[in-house]
Amino acid sequence: MVTSESHVQRSMPLDSQQGNRWPELLASRLRSDAGIDEVVAAIMAIWLESAAALDPIIGERGVAALLNRSLKLVSASHPWLAAGRGGALDAVDPAALEAALLLRPSAEAADGGAALFQAFRDLLVSLVGTALTTRLLHSVWTPSTGDTPAQDLLP
Repeated sequence: MVTSESHVQRSMPLDSQQGNRWPELLASRLRSDAGIDEVVAAIMAIWLESAAALDPIIGERGVAALLNRSLKLVSASHPWLAAGRGGALDAVDPAALEAALLLRPSAEAADGGAALFQAFRDLLVSLVGTALTTRLLHSVWTPSTGDTPAQDLLP
């Protein structure tokens, strides 16, 4: 991992991405002066929480397929994320995604992570609709404050 100050930006301006819940979610988990390690840890935590929320419904291979398709789509605007796909298309390689993120400045990693989450969400919406996607990802999107667990909100 490169740790030079020119490569690792210490602040994460996410204000340029107004109207997108993913940057807000990411920003809510980070200090304003978060370094690359903290940014990547937050992105990976959101990803793992999303995968955990969806795995019982669409299975590990379904989650992997959505992530890999999302990575392919986002790679058009963030080519460095292509390295996050890892090997098998029907499995998730969190280490490959984490490694790709760690090689970027924190603001760029945050932007790529937000784009990845948005593409992932959009693909899920195209498959199951907005209402179900919102329900499935509610526990990820809502900061933990000791409120009613997401599974208790389902009828």
